[in-house]
Amino acid sequence: MRRSNKERTESMRLALMAAARALFVENGYAETATPEIVSAAGVTRGALYHHFEDKRALFAAIVAEEARQVGQEIETAAVSKDARQAILAGTRAYFDAMAVPGRTRLLLLDGPAILGAHRLQVLDAEHSESRLKAGLADLFAASGKSADLLDAFTELLSASFDRAALAIEAGASRQDYEKAIATLIDGIFVR
Repeated sequence: MRRSNKERTESMRLALMAAARALFVENGYAETATPEIVSAAGVTRGALYHHFEDKRALFAAIVAEEARQVGQEIETAAVSKDARQAILAGTRAYFDAMAVPGRTRLLLLDGPAILGAHRLQVLDAEHSESRLKAGLADLFAASGKSADLLDAFTELLSASFDRAALAIEAGASRQDYEKAIATLIDGIFVR
């Protein structure tokens, strides 16, 4: 069965992204050269530049896709009528999503270093942080708290999740971080 040009184009783009992701995770961005990427993907260098302006654009596409996947996993898991339970389910989903090999490196270490902290904050705001903010808004409403600190609290808690993901990857107890986040949430929203 013949594939359309659109299908072939998307297939090649995905092959490039998969090959580059593996190399970026294994070797790091700086140590990965475009000839390695095209060789691993089984395409020509021209194909790489047809789909991506340069290595940095390819990296940005990979990081954006990783951020989208994390957000999707949180959204899928954090479905509860109880605001507290939804946030705790989202916490578990975030840690599950960040346990995918290489993801903390791409999103929390190399991503900000290569693309800039602002670009990663924008991605986070579009995906994971937007879900966290919605959950916290529900929790603020359920507890009768004023939402005037919602933005600041969202940013602080989001940063805490990222630090926890890095610590967990380095060998810290995930269970301890889940308990700490639950304690933090409960401490803030107790009447």
